[in-house]
Amino acid sequence: RLKALNRLQVILQHLKMSKQTDSTAEVLLEKKGGAGIITLNRPKALNALNLSMIQQIYPQIKAWEQDPETFLIIIKGAGGKAFCAGGDIRAITEAGKVGDKLSQDFFRGEYRLNNAVGTCKKPYVALIDGITMGGGVGVSIHGHFRVATEKTLFAMPETAIGLFPDVGGGYFLPRLSGKIGYYLALTGCRLKGRDVLKAGIATHFVESEKLPALEKDLIALKSPSKEKIADLLNSYHMKCTVDQEKEFVLDEHMEKINSLFSANSMEEIIKKLKQDGSPFAMKQLETINKMSPTSLKLTLRQLREGASMSLQDVLRMEYRLSQACMKGHDFYEGVRAVLIDKDQSPKWKPAALEEVSDEFVDNCFKPLGNDDLKL
Repeated sequence: RLKALNRLQVILQHLKMSKQTDSTAEVLLEKKGGAGIITLNRPKALNALNLSMIQQIYPQIKAWEQDPETFLIIIKGAGGKAFCAGGDIRAITEAGKVGDKLSQDFFRGEYRLNNAVGTCKKPYVALIDGITMGGGVGVSIHGHFRVATEKTLFAMPETAIGLFPDVGGGYFLPRLSGKIGYYLALTGCRLKGRDVLKAGIATHFVESEKLPALEKDLIALKSPSKEKIADLLNSYHMKCTVDQEKEFVLDEHMEKINSLFSANSMEEIIKKLKQDGSPFAMKQLETINKMSPTSLKLTLRQLREGASMSLQDVLRMEYRLSQACMKGHDFYEGVRAVLIDKDQSPKWKPAALEEVSDEFVDNCFKPLGNDDLKL
């Protein structure tokens, strides 16, 4: 009975997919050979994820996972500029202001999708060509393979909009070497091209123009195992000479990053930066001073706690934080200043780190009872 039911589900999925491939859809879900291919298809919005895209991708990954004829999953972005520049922040802002439940449904759906990527039993290959930020990181970083190109631009810029590096940031950021993850999370520092590989965010580096050929070769693999896929990606990676000689952009600062960002509190990090006084430290201080003090405190604790948690526990913690941010002031103010009015001068409340009490931070991490994220 169950087998027949599964087969029926697979057939229905295929029928639904053939309908999905019209080029106006926000996400294209196709089956080519043994590969399930997800194309984020909102190029004008830099492929930002909205709830309807999330609600289409999640069941499709689950169906492909069960399908004996699907051997791998590939995710990519349309339009050549971005893989995925984040979540549809504007829609969430509008919803949050009027207490619409989109501000719950979006994060719940997004984090469940991040978890589906992180637990996917089929090899999952993300082609992170172009801008890859926030939500785009969430649908790529937790998969087995992440292929960056010379066009990749990675950042987790959430502290600048009164949010925190979510989508499992509390899991992957503290696991990067040294304190790179803390540095990226607090400053929103952007990494480009090969640096995305060197930081440990990408697993492979291939020229952008070679991606169609790579995709074709991935699709052509006969019953591909993870090893076969890794071999193919490695062969492309080895042949790529773009920026091969270039030193990692953070290399010269790693010692400072590791010592300055190892402090236990934001106040201490600020103190260390001031004491250091080097041009690098001063630049970081200037950047951090522009960020939401509340976001900075939430982020530092998120990473410190996430460092020893499972991905599932991190996502549950982040869901609690997301809902705390939806009830607060800084997220709406940050989105206004950065995305809507674009005056780049948010008025944070509280305006200083010292005014963000430990008690307030503790409250943001408290369980939500029946409203907690279920994975």
